[in-house]
Amino acid sequence: MTQTLSQLDARYTWAIASLDRDPHEIFRKHRPMTPLLKREDGVYIAIRAADVEALITDPRTRQLETQLARARGVVDGPLLQFMANTLLLSNGVQHRQRRAPLAKAFAFDLMTELRPRVRSIAEQLIDQHYRRGAMDFISDFANWLPARVICAILGVPESDIPDFTRRVYSLARALSSSFSQEDVPELQRVSGELISYVHDLLEDRRLRPREDFLTSYATALDGSETLSNVEALVQIVTLLLAGSDTTRGALAIQTSLLLEHREQWNAVCKDSTLIPGAVLECLRYEPSVASFARVTVDDIALDGVMLPRGHIVSLSTLSALRDPSVYADPDKFDIRRTDHPRRHLVFGGGVHRCLGETLAKIELQEALAALSERLPNLELDGGPAIVHGSGGIRSVRDLRVRWAA
Repeated sequence: MTQTLSQLDARYTWAIASLDRDPHEIFRKHRPMTPLLKREDGVYIAIRAADVEALITDPRTRQLETQLARARGVVDGPLLQFMANTLLLSNGVQHRQRRAPLAKAFAFDLMTELRPRVRSIAEQLIDQHYRRGAMDFISDFANWLPARVICAILGVPESDIPDFTRRVYSLARALSSSFSQEDVPELQRVSGELISYVHDLLEDRRLRPREDFLTSYATALDGSETLSNVEALVQIVTLLLAGSDTTRGALAIQTSLLLEHREQWNAVCKDSTLIPGAVLECLRYEPSVASFARVTVDDIALDGVMLPRGHIVSLSTLSALRDPSVYADPDKFDIRRTDHPRRHLVFGGGVHRCLGETLAKIELQEALAALSERLPNLELDGGPAIVHGSGGIRSVRDLRVRWAA
């Protein structure tokens, strides 16, 4: 007999604050008992790996669009413009049209050619702070590496990094589980500023063409009616956000985890062949993206529990990546783990799989290679990074490190 979640025990409904406070424990406790949890705002959460992976591409679900934003009171303004026009929150023909002009810039071969440039940027950032013997890892390193790389890809001036990163890190809250009505005024402001900023960038390329992606993008737009003007602007805002914020968080988490597990940090310093596995394990153990949101277009039965049509379901990568049906001893951090699936779930799946997956892996690998080679005595200067959030993009803060210069 199939039951709706409302017919089950009230223990399966959780406040967002409680989930954000201790998501791993809640998911660990409930995973054997139920395929679904429910948040206080009515969003369902799929917590088993097999269900998460299947629902990503299940035709009975669609990518979340503006439903959650409208439920938070966002009915107009630049924030709604962003959310209604980004490829991140679109489906079908719209999604294909918005993604296609960007795919060429993130082709595998082009990203592979960027590897030496990424390593050079990581080493430059270390050099800038080396004599101090300490740094705020997030503001001095993690903020800058992905931002400088995305600038190199798109042709954005590096002098703009402080302004656009401050805005995209704020806008990222709109894609988190803790996004609330109180955040809306600030998110409206930064959305408008980013859209205006990209407008000015593209107008500059039309007047003063260069050999860069923004020039080719502007030229292609002028010869096509596939995207509206707002859509065209929002895709570049999306690249600035996705190309900097999630990798920024992953860099901080990765460094913190390895320094917390000193023997594994030392192993990486002695054997660089461990780096790819270390990156995959950090992405699994504490992902910077905790879930992907879908909307059901039909009833879906999961192990006797009904996921009803017309509801938002959060596909919890945070839970799936510690599912014992996939990973041996899943709560153990182990960079030598051999049971990672071929396609890492943190990057999503299907037509919405992360466009920047190859780039993100290169950035994480080359950052770790540079840090472990140049600063083998790197250590935490205080506690580990604070990672917050149970859904969407997670926030990461407070990571100071030091070394003997």
